Amino acid sequence: MTGLAVIMLGLTGLSVTGVAQTRRSAAAVSKVCALAAAYGRIHDAVITEERSERLYRVEPGSVVRTSHTTAGASLQDALLDVERFGTDTDRRLATELGALHGQYLQAVTDVFDAVDDGDVARIDTGRAQSLFERINRIVQTATVERDAQAARALRHLERVETLAFIATVAGFAVGLVLMTVLLVASVGYQRRLMRHAASSEYLASHDSLTGLPNRALFARRAADALRDAQDRGAGTSVLMLDLDRFKEVNDTLGHHYGDELLRQVAARTSATVRSGDLVARLSGDEFAILLPQAAAHDAARLATRLQSELHRSFVLDDVTVDIEASIGVAAAPEHATTVEAALRCADIAMYSAKDTKTGVAVYDPAMQVEDGSRLLLLGDLRRALDSTDQLTLHYQPKIRLNDGQVSGAEALVRWQHPTRGAIPPAEFIPVAETTGLISRLTLYVLRAALGQVRTWLDDGLTLPVAVNVSPRCLLDAGLVGHVVALLREFDVPASLLRLEVTESAVMANPATATATLTELHELGVRLSIDDYGTGYSSMAYLKRLPVDELKVDRTFVLHMDADHDDAVLVRGAIELGHNLGMTVVAEGVEGIAHVAALQALGCDIAQGYHYARPMPAADLSRWISDQRPATVPVG
Repeated sequence: MTGLAVIMLGLTGLSVTGVAQTRRSAAAVSKVCALAAAYGRIHDAVITEERSERLYRVEPGSVVRTSHTTAGASLQDALLDVERFGTDTDRRLATELGALHGQYLQAVTDVFDAVDDGDVARIDTGRAQSLFERINRIVQTATVERDAQAARALRHLERVETLAFIATVAGFAVGLVLMTVLLVASVGYQRRLMRHAASSEYLASHDSLTGLPNRALFARRAADALRDAQDRGAGTSVLMLDLDRFKEVNDTLGHHYGDELLRQVAARTSATVRSGDLVARLSGDEFAILLPQAAAHDAARLATRLQSELHRSFVLDDVTVDIEASIGVAAAPEHATTVEAALRCADIAMYSAKDTKTGVAVYDPAMQVEDGSRLLLLGDLRRALDSTDQLTLHYQPKIRLNDGQVSGAEALVRWQHPTRGAIPPAEFIPVAETTGLISRLTLYVLRAALGQVRTWLDDGLTLPVAVNVSPRCLLDAGLVGHVVALLREFDVPASLLRLEVTESAVMANPATATATLTELHELGVRLSIDDYGTGYSSMAYLKRLPVDELKVDRTFVLHMDADHDDAVLVRGAIELGHNLGMTVVAEGVEGIAHVAALQALGCDIAQGYHYARPMPAADLSRWISDQRPATVPVG
């Protein structure tokens, strides 16, 4: 009994010591994991701030600024956790990060203010980018150190558990029943602590909603893949995936549906990629995909296949949702040599895909060259659309060649900038075409033109007006509804509105374009193919389109009196239009020789400086009054 008591006391001491060591080791692991998670939140927050700062230069607004402020607050909370769980070194590091972050916020505020003021000379992103990279470098280094510390603590915990297990087994041979109870209790408790430590490590490296790896784990795996690719002389690619209009799902259906959508997107993405690829959720609706030993063209093909998979409907409980995704592709070492650089390049390509509506884009260095004047022009145009005194319409008359009568007019937008003066349409319309502003601009012109038609009708002048429709608007499912609403609002007959579309706009998506044009034609709206001869129209599509008018591009008309080839092309266009039952309009008529040649070829209508330049509505009214009686036959 004495010997057993001694053994039991000894085993008890060993067990107590082992349990105490295990508890301390587990607590150390949990603390280090919490510290690593805090550094991860700092990293996520500063990345979000940097993305918000870049997005604000393209689309300034309160939403982006609020996102930037929220990220800053998250970073400050994470710094408090670093001070709470960290050592003196961590607390000094937190103080340094806080100071750097304050400088970074001031630099970003200066950029925001310069964008808001429209002062391109003050838009200096260099200081903010330098501070961002310093903060990011410090956080990355600290995260790696804390991960290594957590791994060492876990290994120590495993050694302690092993020693305690051996001591328990040895005591079992002597103490039998008593040691059995002690063994079960000790092993069970230690395993629970091990599971807790492993769970803490898992939570620190995985997304709790989708179960996918988080940014920290993705960065570690990507760094390993880049090193392996360099050793093998092979490439590695990174995809950045972002869901378009995900916020609408949360706002319309609720966050429960948004979370379920993210889980299904994660599952569908993981099922689409290769077995050795890694899918991670970085934040919100943003995912990253690591493709080891994959070149840029292979990654682009996978991205296209993934986009097709995500475009299939998602069933969220009792609701079916369809979404679209934009994917950016970057390859190492072709585009970047570090994980952060690869993610940044893929992010830039993703925003390019979102902006151009292509769905998938491979990074090109030209994407990163931001034109400050273009950014300012977009902001000024957005403000001009909200104003009432900058954008106006000028009208150029269209003249029938058989009797010289006015058959209608084309509405052309003009921009009088408050400080830069008149800005040519050729300068701002192409910029608007690359963004959603072109839809707002088109609706602005439609509203102003139909309002003017109503004014002319009230004055006893019946004058059809033509409005140009961009390719993006033609493919907008809401275009027909907008036209119907505006015709009803101004009580204008549909026959007095003519919509002009280009060949390229029709051929971009013939099926959708034909369906939209058919609906408009059935309303009574007249339709015209603009700039004919400069695109690549298929005769098969052209003859099926419900088009009333064919406009020959000015580049052919200008030299038709001196260039035989141009004259042949104009004659062919006139004959084609007449054979398809269309009225033919010649643009760019600048001299009497043009008029005579067009009359000889049987052209119906002419438009150009020979008759009149585009002019304000009041001037056109006087011009028509000077030409003939006020009642103008409808063309």
